[in-house]
This record gives sequence, C-alpha cells and structure tokens, in this order.
Amino acid sequence: MTNKKMLLPVVVVLLTCGVFAATAANIGLYDWAVNIDGSTWEYTAGDSMPGDTSAFDDISGLGIIAVTVSGAGSHYVGLFVDHEIDEATNTYFNETGATSGSPAAGQSWEIDEPGYISGDIYGNILDSALLDNFTNVSIYGDTASPNDVSMAMAWDFSLTADETASIGFLLSDAAPAGGFYLVHHDPDSPASIYFSSTLRIRGDDVVIPAPGALMLGAIGTGCVGWLQRRRALKSSL
Repeated sequence: MTNKKMLLPVVVVLLTCGVFAATAANIGLYDWAVNIDGSTWEYTAGDSMPGDTSAFDDISGLGIIAVTVSGAGSHYVGLFVDHEIDEATNTYFNETGATSGSPAAGQSWEIDEPGYISGDIYGNILDSALLDNFTNVSIYGDTASPNDVSMAMAWDFSLTADETASIGFLLSDAAPAGGFYLVHHDPDSPASIYFSSTLRIRGDDVVIPAPGALMLGAIGTGCVGWLQRRRALKSSL
C-alpha cells in the first residue's frame, strides 16, 4: 500500500455540530476501507466510500456512514479507519487505543497498527474476517497498545428474504452517552476519536435495533444539516 503519511494533509477541523465537541486539535483521516459482503472499497485504490455519507466529513473522518443490506443469508459489513491527531506537532507514535462497554452479538472490533509496517487489521477487513476483538501490541516497544492507532468494526449477521439491515458507523470527537465504542487517543492533544456502530434489522414492519440505534439516528439527522451548511460555505469561498 502507498505510505499513508503522504495521502492527505492534516487539517484543522472546527466542528460546531452537536455530535462533535469543539476542539483545537488537528484531526485528519488518512486511510479507510469498507467491506460489504466481500465487495471492498479502499481509499488507496481511489474508490468513493459506499453507502450514505451525507453526514460524513471525508477530510476529518468524523460523522456517520450508513449502509443498507438486504437478501436472505449471511452478511458481513466492516469499516477500517486510520486517523491522525496533531501529527504535525507530536507525530503519530504516541497514540493509544481503548474500548468502553461490551460488543453486541455479531459485532467484532480491532485496534491495531494499520498494516503499513505491522498489524493484520487491514487484511482482516478486506478478507471478511472476524476482527481480533483485541488491542494489539506495538512493534515499536513494550506497550499495551499500538503507537500508530487504527480502528475497525464489523458486523456478521443473517437475514431472511423479507428483512433489511441498516448499519450505522459513527466517528466523533465526543464520547457516546453509552453502549460499546472504541477510542483513539492522543495523550498530547485535547481530542480523542470515538468509534461506535449500530445494526438495525427491519422485516414485516418490525424493527430490531441494536443498543444505541435510536441515538445514532437522532445524531445523524442533526449532522446532515450541519454538513450541508459547511459544504455550501466551502463552495462559496
């Protein structure tokens, strides 16, 4: 893969939407990959991110990515993200990862180095593999977590012919009110990145939400308007 440190410049993101806490940190998304039932989309391949990204900012990598899947049988939906926080001022070797809460049934996760030097997180997403459910150990030292943090989350589930699944991936610099989530932390910066996800299955007018699905939907409604205003402002400059 292309060296991620040359893919995108770090930008200052001042977010005013309610889903994001105001910070002075430089947050940038350097790489991502999505796997939906074995079909993959990669930033390094020049792909556009699949699903509904109207509430997602592809520069900061904060916001909501929504994916809808249907069809009887087994399904896999996974997202890999590699952010940097204040890399220009304190490099990316000081990052740590952590979790809060317990994953739902069918939900797997991983925090690891992104695979440019070490780590299997990227390959796991591309191979539709169950993620490690583990924060891996850095090759750069005897640490409890990677120095260069990337995160991934995936869902394995089955649908009947009349069911549809809605998966939401939420990336924010504000901690969720509850539920399971991953944290990408830079101890030398005022910001952290929180990664959570929901699965909702609908069939015969019955909705089965995973924990936090209603909260994610409410957050998404507010952020769509914020992103539309931000993009309109950018286009007028």
